[in-house]
Amino acid sequence: MYDTSRNLLDAFRATPETLQYLLRGVSDDQARVARGGDENWSVIEVLCHLRDAEERGLERMRAMRDMDNPRLAGYDQAQWASERNYSAARLADALSEFLRLRALHLAELAALPAVDWQRAGQHAEMGTITIAGHTLHLVSHDAIHLAQIARQLADAA
Repeated sequence: MYDTSRNLLDAFRATPETLQYLLRGVSDDQARVARGGDENWSVIEVLCHLRDAEERGLERMRAMRDMDNPRLAGYDQAQWASERNYSAARLADALSEFLRLRALHLAELAALPAVDWQRAGQHAEMGTITIAGHTLHLVSHDAIHLAQIARQLADAA
């Protein structure tokens, strides 16, 4: 039998190491030039998006953990990119903040009793989601953007 929470945590732990490897030796200038994906974001903008998705993901997980069936707001990623000025961010700062947020998120998920992985909330766009389902979504989101960053850096080389 699969241990879903353990498998999710293992996958969730992989992203920080992968990001650090992909970004090792990459300058801000290189990360600004390497563009792609649906939004045509630079690597720095993609990393800022991952950082902010992690921030929102941690908020959502805490709400589902701490409240009964909370309402979970959506967000406009293009609006956040503009408001938070992704294009002017420093690569090291965005990575550092992502790593900090992911470490908090991992610690709090690892402390959950098995039954709490099924705690639910009402997402404004997706309907009912659980902590397990939301974590799976974030793992998938990570994988998509890690591949994007790898392609963009390879294309810019």
